[in-house]
Amino acid sequence: MTEEALEKVIPAEFAGFRLDQALAKMFPQFSRSRLKTWILGGYVSVNGASIRPKDSVMGGETVILRPQAEKSVTSEPERIDLDIAFEDAAIIVVNKPAGLVVHPGAGNIRGTMMNGLLYRYPELAALPRAGIVHRLDKNTSGLLMVARTLTAHTVLVRALAEREIGRHYEAVCCGTLTGGGMINGPIRRHPVDRLKMAVQEGGKPAVTHYRLITRFAAHTHVSVKLETGRTHQIRVHFAWRRHALVGDSVYGGRLAIPAGASDELGKCLREFRRQALCATSLEFAHPETGEMVRVVAEPAPDFQALLATLGTDSKSPQQ
Repeated sequence: MTEEALEKVIPAEFAGFRLDQALAKMFPQFSRSRLKTWILGGYVSVNGASIRPKDSVMGGETVILRPQAEKSVTSEPERIDLDIAFEDAAIIVVNKPAGLVVHPGAGNIRGTMMNGLLYRYPELAALPRAGIVHRLDKNTSGLLMVARTLTAHTVLVRALAEREIGRHYEAVCCGTLTGGGMINGPIRRHPVDRLKMAVQEGGKPAVTHYRLITRFAAHTHVSVKLETGRTHQIRVHFAWRRHALVGDSVYGGRLAIPAGASDELGKCLREFRRQALCATSLEFAHPETGEMVRVVAEPAPDFQALLATLGTDSKSPQQ
């Protein structure tokens, strides 16, 4: 897959720049490393000739760039029902159910969201990770963004790295919080259990903002906004504060039924077998128009049923 050729004149003020450096400023929608790959591959001409990435430019030369979408996906297309919350020519937003793995991996080569995307949108095979911009844990439900073009993918990945995409979640945690706040704790791989993450010195900066929605007898329904996006960030941060998410067997330990809980609530908590976490909204600048886009989804049905049961328990709610 090749996108439409782009033609520009190198500005005079770029005289003396390396070619790859000049192109990175002229075509900010593409990363410098990708531009360098295209230069080496012969997809960039300067006044009709090919030159090296390190060669200096004088300014005034005509550059023709033929963007190449690298085929990087080896997953097989598979017919999987996907709930599409939003789509246009550049973006797809999927409302992912809990239990659906995003990317194929060891033990999950089929039946993933990526397999389903490739079936429904075959052109995504030409994009890195089939255009998937970010990910959600298998047992987290909610909104996930996919780019449909190489330009959109580059722009959105960069916006994500620069914290320009608003990601909002709803969660139910154990214990009663007294108010909203911020959790600031660096996250890195757990020193003993390599399948887990942990708050530790020397980890990558991680900041989570939250506010109360409803306080129940022994649980709290919260709205969460990510400032950073580390692996398992919300789950790790709330567990670190001793308010692990309901159903999180990895970070919350063994299930504990609150004293005095009704039989109905006890049954509901026992049967809720995934972390109570839903990605409910995305806010971002459209990669082509620059206009702000906001996509919202209701929490998953099992999450709503959990809230309903908490709300009817004899000691709930406490606002």
